[in-house]
Amino acid sequence: MSAASSQPKADCRLCPRLAGFRDLNKERHEDFFNAPVPSFGGAEPRLLIVGLAPGLKGANRTGRPFTGDYAGDLLYPTLLKFGWAQGAYAADPRDGLALQGCRITNAVRCVPPENKPTTPEIKTCNPFLTVEIESLRPGLKALLALGGIAHGACLTALGLKKSAYRFAHGALHELPNGLLLANSYHCSRYNTNTGRLTPEMFEDVFRALERIRA
Repeated sequence: MSAASSQPKADCRLCPRLAGFRDLNKERHEDFFNAPVPSFGGAEPRLLIVGLAPGLKGANRTGRPFTGDYAGDLLYPTLLKFGWAQGAYAADPRDGLALQGCRITNAVRCVPPENKPTTPEIKTCNPFLTVEIESLRPGLKALLALGGIAHGACLTALGLKKSAYRFAHGALHELPNGLLLANSYHCSRYNTNTGRLTPEMFEDVFRALERIRA
């Protein structure tokens, strides 16, 4: 099993609504990526960051998670600051940015209308996350879930009950399989504009993750 096998096919039709939305956007935006967005990073990470889904004019446009929208403007500089990436982030998959010991994926690999995947769509895409996590063991030490949906998707992928591990910003959950599951509010424009998530709060999560480098 390899990390590559955890990626949906470019023409994946498992979720009819999402496939239809991709088709529509191919007509509207011929130069967009418009396909399930593959994970970004090496095949032997210590940290796997799990987001919600590609943004319409972010990852769905560029083909790289968190690239081209506001969420990446907070995520990637933070990764650079804490040594999980090298290079420079320019909101372009050709910017040369490289991750170090880190990998980024999404709970749902296709862009959803209004950035809101349905519960069945989250469930349908979950096996890809299960395979990805399994393929990265034993080197993988921690998962960072950005938001409650990503948190739930990680637990489902691992066969764990959501009620046993409540989502809370800054929480660190020691899982039975030895993995650490860290929580952060999603680094979306809405959360940062409303003050629900500040850069300082986001950086505190990464400070807590320094323990997995040892």
